Parts: sequence; C-alpha cells; structure tokens
Amino acid sequence: MPATLHVSRAKVCFAVAGILLGMCVETVPLAAQQLKSRVTDLRETPTVLAIRRASPAVVNIHGQKTVRATAAGMAGAIGPESFKQVNGMGTGVIIDPRGYVITNYHVVEDVDDIRVTLASGVEASADLIASRVRKDLALIKINVDDPLPTIPRGTSSDLMVGESVIAIGNAFGYVHTSTQGIISALHRDVPVNETQDYQDLIQISAGINPGNSGGPLLNIEGEIIGINVAVRVGAQQIAFAIPIDQVVEIVTEMIEQHNDARLTTGLRTDGGPREGDGVTIVNVSASSPAARDGLKPGDRVVRVGSQPVDDRLDFALAMLSVYPGDELELEIERGGRRLGLAMKTELRSNQSRTIADLAWEVIGVRAKPVAETMMRRLNTRMRTKYRGGLYITAVRPGSPAEQQGMLPGDVLLGIHGWQTASMNDLAGILEHPDIQRGPRAKFYLVRREQTLFGHMELAAQPSAARR
Repeated sequence: MPATLHVSRAKVCFAVAGILLGMCVETVPLAAQQLKSRVTDLRETPTVLAIRRASPAVVNIHGQKTVRATAAGMAGAIGPESFKQVNGMGTGVIIDPRGYVITNYHVVEDVDDIRVTLASGVEASADLIASRVRKDLALIKINVDDPLPTIPRGTSSDLMVGESVIAIGNAFGYVHTSTQGIISALHRDVPVNETQDYQDLIQISAGINPGNSGGPLLNIEGEIIGINVAVRVGAQQIAFAIPIDQVVEIVTEMIEQHNDARLTTGLRTDGGPREGDGVTIVNVSASSPAARDGLKPGDRVVRVGSQPVDDRLDFALAMLSVYPGDELELEIERGGRRLGLAMKTELRSNQSRTIADLAWEVIGVRAKPVAETMMRRLNTRMRTKYRGGLYITAVRPGSPAEQQGMLPGDVLLGIHGWQTASMNDLAGILEHPDIQRGPRAKFYLVRREQTLFGHMELAAQPSAARR
C-alpha cells in the first residue's frame, strides 16, 4: 500500500506540474504583452499627451517683407537698392474652425503675401483681419474651405510659479518644435520702444527661438495659457508669453472695433475672457436693428447662425462673417427659455459703402492690391509689363466670379478693357455707367503664371452704392 500510494502521489504531482507548465506557456506571451502596454503607458507622459492634443491647431506662418537695408554704406541711401527682401517666419494658433488664427503682429507686419502651413502640411494663403500694434497681436484668416482643428483654451488666471509649461513653434524654421520648462515668474512688464510695450507677461524657462513668436504656451493638460512673444537677448532660459486671458480680451476688442466699423446692430455685450463665461446683452440702442427685431438687455446669446457662443470672442468671431443687409439668426436665453430671433444688420449710417463691399456684391470677390515687389517678380517671370493687379482672397458662392471659375489666389488684371491695378481702379470700373447698365464684362487674370480671360454677367448694383 505505501508503494502504491507513493506512485499515485507521483503521478498526481506530475499531472499537476503538466497543467501548471501549460498555464505558464500560455501566460508568458500575455504577460509580455501586458508589460509592453504598461511601458507604453509610462512613455505616454502628460507632456506627450499635451503636445499631441494641441499640435493640430498650431500653424507655421511665413512670407516675405521689404525692409530698409542697414549694411555699412547704406545709411541715407535712396532708391530700390536701399531696401531688401527678407523671409519672415513665425507661428500661430487656430482659434476658430473657419480658419481664424492669432499670432504676433510683428510676424505679419508688412508681409506682402502671408502664407500658412497647417500641421497636415497643407499650405494656404491668409489675410490680415485686425491688429493691435502696441500689444503686438494680430488676427489673420486662412483661406480654406474645410473646418480646421482649434486650440484647447485654458486660463491664465490661476497660473503657479514652478508649474510645467510647453512651447510649440516654428523655431529657426524647424516646424512644430516643442520645448518644455517651468513658469519662472508672473506679472513681468517688458518695455520695447515708444510704440510697443508688453505688460503682465508670463516668464518661462522653456526654449524660445526666432520663429516661435505667436505660438502657444501650453499647460500640462495641452491647453493654451499664453502666446509666446519674446526672449531676452544674451540670456539663457528667459523668455516671455502674453497670458491667454489678456490675449482673448485684446483680440476680442480688435474684432469688435472691426465689426463696429462695418455694421450697425445697436447691441452692446458683456462677458468674460474664458470659455463658458457667456455673452449677455447689456444695452440695446433705440431704433436700432436689435431693438426693431426684439432683442432686449439681459438676453444671453448662445448661438449665432450655426456657431455656438460661449464667450465674447465667439460672438465677435461669428459677426466677422456678417455683412450689411444680412439676416442674422440668433438663439438667446431669456427668463430660462430659449428663443430664436432674426436680426437684419445695416451698413453704418455715417459711412458710404466701401469698395470692398461693392466688389463682394457685384463681382463676388474679396481682393487686395498686389504688392509692388510681387508684381515685379510676376512681370519678370512672365516677361510682361502689368501695372498692377488685385489678389483675390475669397470668392462668394453663387456669384458671377464663382460661375466663371475665379479662385482665391488669382490676380485680377482688368475688367471690360480697364485695368484693375488698385482698389480705386476697381471702384471706378464698377461705378462707370457702361458697367452699371449690366453688360457681359470681359475680365482677364493671372493664374500660375498664365493669363486667362472670360465673360461674366455682373450682379445688379444697389442704387445707394457710392464710394
């Protein structure tokens, strides 16, 4: 019996060992996979996740600007040789899916043709919409059709000295360069010259280089808390950023001034700089479009057209796409209920209709004069002698321009036998009696160094249109 019992135990032990061995063979690959997953999780630090979250909304800005040469022997020189073309570069952040971008004013100052490269690598042109020179901020609009990713917005109201920050920018032309540091100090004032000064800046230790200007300063959650603006020359790890709450306040004021110069609504609004602060109507002028169409003080605006409104910046941006005479669809909160209202905007009464408005209504284009330097290059390459042209930045859907295939980026050279070398030239053409009678007007333009022409039926002009 003892021998039999001993054998039985041996068999049992061998069988159990076999089962355990089989379990181990199956478990080893699973354990390795879990270990690899845990290592990956450790590598995906908060910094990695923050950069991944914000990067799609960071753009690289580049273009040429004309500056006075400062080399020895050039002082006081007059003529073309006293100027030179330099390549500018900087960074911007997309704040609205329609392509509105915040950057520093010095990045786009005097740039003839603003070019923007998206994180996807797509390149597009952009237009300067509004700026505040003294605060070194600008808003530009990328000419794109598809919605773009926007930067997650944080707040600069609760920043702490010592907390980790990340900067992304076009450093020395190396696109989407990311650096990390800490907040070294808060509330720094940095005077530059008589026309420009920075106040209440964030001092950081993250690496900032030429090309970083206008790029985002991020917190560890990947939210923008500032716009990188300057570095202390000759020092190491001393750089500065404009706090995002200050940026939002200034940019909102810039856009509101731009809108007020174009439109009469009769509205005055209030709201904070942070998302979720909302927009409340604080005043409605008597006999204004707002009063006529039923808006009241205390109404909270929650939507303009298809654009949700979380703060004053959202409201100002939504109004940028509104033109005199447009019917504006608003959703408001009043007494705990949501209401839909339509308000028809008007042209500001103390201003005549602008040339830009005429071009948009009659032809269907937004345009700006081609810089002399760009025109010279165009004439040299094409061996032509065009006096000037108008660079088309936008084409209105359903307009004569769209029907004839005009595209953003085309250079309009003439209409009906007259040159369009300037906006005044265009105004003279559109106000000419021959044009106002509505003929099929011949136009010619340049696209990719080829001269093209066509005929378009111009839209009827408003009788009150005056330059």
